[in-house]
Amino acid sequence: MISVKNINITSPQYQQMRELRNKVLLRPLGIPDHSWEMHDARSWHFVALQDDQVIGCAVLVPSEENKTSAQLIQMAVAPEAQGKGIGQLLLKEIIAFAKRKSLQEIHCHSRQYTVNFYKKAGFTIYGDTFTEVGIPHNYMKLELL
Repeated sequence: MISVKNINITSPQYQQMRELRNKVLLRPLGIPDHSWEMHDARSWHFVALQDDQVIGCAVLVPSEENKTSAQLIQMAVAPEAQGKGIGQLLLKEIIAFAKRKSLQEIHCHSRQYTVNFYKKAGFTIYGDTFTEVGIPHNYMKLELL
């Protein structure tokens, strides 16, 4: 059974989450471990758990400007668990959480090959394609009004 849990940086699963982010998102691109953790202390963290092991994760960073939006970053699923709906399970919980927090929008920088994943959840593309960490990305958002 897979469950999704909202954790913080003092939770026991946080270290597993950090390792998954490094393994799936950073190391394949040659980016140093832990280099995308600058917002972790003020962010909401979500993990997908199977037998108490983190197999998926994402971070929701609240906007400092307007407090009504947040950026979804560092979404990752363990390679052996990909294609099994874990990402959609995480995203569903994150959207429900954002609504409970009365957020009006979630936005993200989607790698181009993951655009359809976000579109299935209702996200739309806005702005021009751009390159981040050497990979083409799209700006995407989900309005929660």
